[in-house]
Amino acid sequence: MKISALAKRTGLSVHTLRYYERIGLIPPVFRDTSGQRDYDESALSRLEFLGKLKTTGMPLSEILNYVELVTSGPETVQQRRAILIEHREKVRRHVAELNHCLLVLDKKIDGYINHQIFDKTGES
Repeated sequence: MKISALAKRTGLSVHTLRYYERIGLIPPVFRDTSGQRDYDESALSRLEFLGKLKTTGMPLSEILNYVELVTSGPETVQQRRAILIEHREKVRRHVAELNHCLLVLDKKIDGYINHQIFDKTGES
């Protein structure tokens, strides 16, 4: 698929895709006879997974480290697994913090609802 199609499917800009290729997040891409990049489904799959890492707060430097390990081959499986386990724990802590924030917001919203009810009944 052409770079514009990949950009559309991933939600990334063409510029970002070129940057990711340049820094090694995605491997060099086959180019057709006119010199245009022609991505396969594996590039899409990789970008979708890397997008999840980015969305969950993994810094680009750590994503690059992970990708370098993937590229190094099967002897790095344990290192990759350790990186993902550590990141998962960070994500879980962040989700717990967000859930706590939601509870605080819910309590505040409920307070406003109760206050509005009191205003309607004339009670204070």
